[in-house]
Amino acid sequence: MNRKLLVLPALLGAMTPVITGCGGSGGGSGGSGDPIVIGTTDSIVLTKDNPAPLDPATSYDNATWNVFNNTFQELLGYTRGSTTPTPDAAKECHYTDTSGLTYQCTMRDGLKFSNGHNLTADDVKFSVDRMQKINWPTGPATLIADVKSVNAPDDKTVVFHLKAPDATFPAKLATPAAAIVDSSVYDPAKPLDGFKLVGSGPYVLDSFVQGKQAEFSRNPHYQGLDKISNDKIELKLFNDSGKMEAALKGGTIDVMSRTMAPDQITELQNSTDPNLKLTEAPGGETRYLFLNTASPDLKDRAVRQAIAEIIDRQAITREIYKRTADPLYSVVPQGITSHTNSFFNRYHNPSVSKAKKTLKDAGVEDKVSLTINYRQDTGGTVNKPEAQAIAKQLNASGLFDVTTQSEEWSAFLKAASQRKYEIFAVSWLPDFPDPDNYIAPFFDKDNFLNLAYKNTTIQDQILPDTRRQSERSTASSAFGQAQDMIAQDVPMLPLWQGKQYIASRSDITGVEWALNATTATQFWELGRGVSG
Repeated sequence: MNRKLLVLPALLGAMTPVITGCGGSGGGSGGSGDPIVIGTTDSIVLTKDNPAPLDPATSYDNATWNVFNNTFQELLGYTRGSTTPTPDAAKECHYTDTSGLTYQCTMRDGLKFSNGHNLTADDVKFSVDRMQKINWPTGPATLIADVKSVNAPDDKTVVFHLKAPDATFPAKLATPAAAIVDSSVYDPAKPLDGFKLVGSGPYVLDSFVQGKQAEFSRNPHYQGLDKISNDKIELKLFNDSGKMEAALKGGTIDVMSRTMAPDQITELQNSTDPNLKLTEAPGGETRYLFLNTASPDLKDRAVRQAIAEIIDRQAITREIYKRTADPLYSVVPQGITSHTNSFFNRYHNPSVSKAKKTLKDAGVEDKVSLTINYRQDTGGTVNKPEAQAIAKQLNASGLFDVTTQSEEWSAFLKAASQRKYEIFAVSWLPDFPDPDNYIAPFFDKDNFLNLAYKNTTIQDQILPDTRRQSERSTASSAFGQAQDMIAQDVPMLPLWQGKQYIASRSDITGVEWALNATTATQFWELGRGVSG
């Protein structure tokens, strides 16, 4: 993921009283002939812990959300280049009064699921109620936790009653946490097992073979926001980014997305092959190192602050990521309204002498023994060398004795949310481009990682207060306070901000629009033109 950092506009600006959408069947210029083949190293695995990886109620990761964004529909979505939610399955949406507690949407005409069943407001209510009832431990239900109740007074009207005002609620309705499922297919209280799904989005999932490929075809019943530029998509699943690159160069795949290794990105940047192109795309991926504040060796804030004084982000982004990422000094990344360099402002450049003083002043005399758990590498990820580099920096200070340990990909998040790790890193891809979505998922009540760290000021004051601000820039001061608190307490250390790239054959069109601000791959944008 590499590009010149694109500073997004003041994201999710003032909420207009009424959100209306233009009509349309979702049909574009269309496509014909061979499917467009997309390569990815993202992994979607059926396991004992998650027997339903393609159910929106259970899965909360980039790999599955890429599928959901192309097969399910939400009331709201995003047009090209926009960060403001626009009606998709809805015809219009609005807050019904000045309290901000009631949000109402009117559905489009003629909506159907891919199986031909009618889609009504009852299905929207069913989907939100189901998401909250299942409340899967590592699922996205927390995104709609503030929904008190949903009513469907008729087939075309759905009304959301919120527990508290929330200016970000329309953006949450544009995520797969609010994906609309068929109430006649899905159980209201348990996930749909296997690799099956029924949605109303631009594509139908025709087949899925774990570890190999997924096949999608254009949904003939689709009525929505997106114009579709092809008839078929094949998603090829690779466990090695080198093999994925070879497939792109050999012409057996047309597009290569996540995840490319840093060396591959550099090579593609310098390539003179006229049949290949590397496209920069806006995105907000961030990488965070979490410190378990309940761990005996990390309970003392001074120990966590000493770690913050030692970590050299410049070295990590230079040596491990080959400058395909930028150092990050706050939980909210650059380009997002309210970003401030809280960690740099407090800790400045790495300094072992400052860390020694911090520990000495706190009465910590012995080396602190810690373990960094990291997710096993898949495709082009560099989790292992990153963890080893961090351990090396800490150990070189003489203040820490840090070891590293790998964890199976499918078990990593569950173990992290059970607080089994002392230190672990997570890459965060935003659900929607707003500072709330970089803070609340980790530091709000019932956060999806179940972190031991609790900050009542953030939970009870800052997040509720900022959600009342429809003009998001007016919340910058409060979000800045939250960032400063996190920097002071160090329950996590921001490491880097990703740069996003997508590689393709030269005859593939629409690549510049294929990755949106939330880093989802929009299949419908891709078409086939003329090579050379």
